Amino acid sequence: MTKLILATNNKNKLREIREMLAGTEIHVISQREAGIDLDAEETGTTFAENAAIKAQAIRTVMQERGESCYILADDSGLSVDALDGAPGVYSARWAGEDATDADRIEKLLTEMRDVPDGQRGAHFACVMCLITPDGEQLLFTGTVEGTIMREPRGENGFGYDPVFAYEGCSFAEIPAARKNTVSHRHNALAQVEDWFRKHVLD
Repeated sequence: MTKLILATNNKNKLREIREMLAGTEIHVISQREAGIDLDAEETGTTFAENAAIKAQAIRTVMQERGESCYILADDSGLSVDALDGAPGVYSARWAGEDATDADRIEKLLTEMRDVPDGQRGAHFACVMCLITPDGEQLLFTGTVEGTIMREPRGENGFGYDPVFAYEGCSFAEIPAARKNTVSHRHNALAQVEDWFRKHVLD
């Protein structure tokens, strides 16, 4: 098995990525399971910059230990057409540092209150940064298009999922197994998996 450290403290991201890579020869462990307790400050202005910051922070710790392995970080968020791409890279902090998912959704729906149905387009984007044991840094990008609903629906998912409409349902209404085949995170991770199959697993 090839060990891959996931540079995140987000349990939902960890669960989704583990589910997506289940059945492969890639063994995903969290940074905490690797004995690393840090939360890198996301100072970048793009998803790619933030993903790289998080991955490099874990690599620095591993280098200090004299260890090396594959490291993966992702940065993702929601970009709304009518809001000129906001909240974008600030998706998690848009409603304040200590805001809950419900707070973020409430802010989004308030901002979108007067936007007509035909102008509520949005997309989720995910950029994954993979660092190899020899320090090579690779970026993979995935997106999924949808629209912003007028009220939350569904009990699954997290973040803005309850108000992101995809093929008639919110991302919080579709089963996790279905979401994991169409989401922005899946679309980026599929490229990561393909890279592993071409360069490591064969």
